[in-house]
Amino acid sequence: MKSTSKYEMIQHILIELKQPAYRFQQIMDAIFKQRMDEYDRMTMLPKGIRNELIKSLGERVLNLTPVMQKTSSQVNKVLFSIHGGEHIEAVQLSYERGWKSYCISSQCGCGYGCRFCATGTIGLKRNLTADEITDQLLYFHLNGQALDSVSFMGMGEALANPNLFDTLKILTDPRIFGLGHRRITVSTIGILPGIDRLTKEFPQVNLTFSLHSPFDEQRSALMPINNRFPLHDVLNKLDEHIRHTGRKVYIAYILLRGENDSNEHAEAIAALLKQRGPWEHLYHVNLIPYNSTDVTPESYRQSDKDRVHKFVGILQSKGIKVTVRTQFGTDIDAACGQLYGHNK
Repeated sequence: MKSTSKYEMIQHILIELKQPAYRFQQIMDAIFKQRMDEYDRMTMLPKGIRNELIKSLGERVLNLTPVMQKTSSQVNKVLFSIHGGEHIEAVQLSYERGWKSYCISSQCGCGYGCRFCATGTIGLKRNLTADEITDQLLYFHLNGQALDSVSFMGMGEALANPNLFDTLKILTDPRIFGLGHRRITVSTIGILPGIDRLTKEFPQVNLTFSLHSPFDEQRSALMPINNRFPLHDVLNKLDEHIRHTGRKVYIAYILLRGENDSNEHAEAIAALLKQRGPWEHLYHVNLIPYNSTDVTPESYRQSDKDRVHKFVGILQSKGIKVTVRTQFGTDIDAACGQLYGHNK
């Protein structure tokens, strides 16, 4: 079911009321420049238009309801309630240089059941609409925050939600959010049709692939999607993406102590990413410290510092570009793999 976004609905209302083209821009400026959250406050619009907007869209511009906020030093996690009594979470990261980055959800829950991820334990409740996804950012924007960069690394598998592409149109539309394509990152566990579509429609948007094991059998045990879209098929598709876009692809790898952090794993990752042709230098590995939660298996632990250091050393010695992701938000369950969407 494709739902119409509020931005499309505003355009339809204006056309029906035979309004001049500049009216849409006036409304967008009221929301995005003057940060107005209520249609009735937009006094530059005739009363009749405001009434029509309220009748069709409700009084408020924002349709998500923030229910709870948790904050730690550089992280702000907000729990929103959505239609149907469910909850989703979005996370704001503040870097010391003043940069504000957002990690937003694309689904309520997730149906892919990766073993180490809290979101996977609740299963998929439903896809979020384009409004529900973009409203997570609109909430922060209306509260005076800058939207510097956005990643689809919150709850859900973004490429499994067909509404993602409408969302990207809204976020990159210069009249609406006006975000640069390169400020947006889509993360996937390897949904091939979605990668294809992203390559064609949004070649400049950053792509991150969640690897988590270079060995097919182990990857299938950790991430059942590997049975449907095996690792080698995904890597071939990523080669195509790089060839077509000339853009870097990031490989996300959560380090699990004693599970996937051995020297052998590091060497196998290097072997996978080398000999991929003239564009192999555009693969970049992001190592992510594991974050435990109440609902993920107790057997998973974070790798110790020495092990991480050794792992990085092996990848670098083989000419692989690698970064260890800084950890944010573990104390408020806002880090990678910890979003659960529950009031607690």
